[in-house]
Amino acid sequence: MGRGKFKGKPTGRRQFSTPEEMLAGTSSRPRTFKKDEAEAEIEEDRSDEESEESSEEEESDKKKGTQGVIEIENPNMARPKTLKARDADLDKTSELSRREREEIEKQRAHERYMKLQEQGKTDQAKKDLERLALIRQQRAEAAKKREEEKAAKDQKKAEARK
Repeated sequence: MGRGKFKGKPTGRRQFSTPEEMLAGTSSRPRTFKKDEAEAEIEEDRSDEESEESSEEEESDKKKGTQGVIEIENPNMARPKTLKARDADLDKTSELSRREREEIEKQRAHERYMKLQEQGKTDQAKKDLERLALIRQQRAEAAKKREEEKAAKDQKKAEARK
């Protein structure tokens, strides 16, 4: 049954410790941050004393779990070292990937083809030049024919005026 106007939260009601429970230490209340911090400092002091003794005996780093047993060369684990511009070796040429090499070769082949095309040495250029010469010849003939028709027309007008 509900109690009053407001619904209770689904997580349940809050439970408060009584002063007697707090004094007896049977409270279900969590420890405060200050108590946890004080306990952590005490544990650190103990571990520092132990680590000083163990560091004198063993200088190697302690690794978690099986990392100390198994040494793995994982290239993804190593952080990439940043290289500054002044430290870069300009004489050293880096290896290009297959795609980069293919792209460069493709560009060079296209440039060679375009040079030959401009010089008129390729099959397509020869066909284009022949077609261009034919079109020029047809245009010249058409222009000559128009001039003759115009001259004939002008001559007829001149005869009609006389």
